[in-house]
Amino acid sequence: MLVTKYNPYEARRSFDLLNTLMQSLDPVREETAISSFVPRVNTREGEYAYHVELDLPGIKKEDIEITTEDNVLTISGERKMKEEINEDAYYKVESAYGKFSRSFTLPEKIDVENIHAESKDGVLEVIIPKLKEETKPKKIEIK
Repeated sequence: MLVTKYNPYEARRSFDLLNTLMQSLDPVREETAISSFVPRVNTREGEYAYHVELDLPGIKKEDIEITTEDNVLTISGERKMKEEINEDAYYKVESAYGKFSRSFTLPEKIDVENIHAESKDGVLEVIIPKLKEETKPKKIEIK
């Protein structure tokens, strides 16, 4: 058996080479980075509900659609580009724009009829209430 010394810099170099190769195979990478928008998501479980929070700065609630179908919650919309301002001899856009869609598989025991959403300070929160379970013992009669 051959024992070799681990070199963390060699692993990083291999990753950088792979990353460079992948970028060279995707010629529209920079163009899609500007024209695509994927909102950041936080999810958490509370005592009575599940919470899904999306960072959607600058997006009007009219441009967002929330649907449920086949036990999947889908949040979609579009972040529209603001009016372009071109000053001096330079121009740069770092904000991402475009259509987005995020889907989440819903847990088993939820109250689909009472799902609601709230938007505040550019954060959309979707609240998915849990069904109230009766944990009382039930006596079953034998017939």
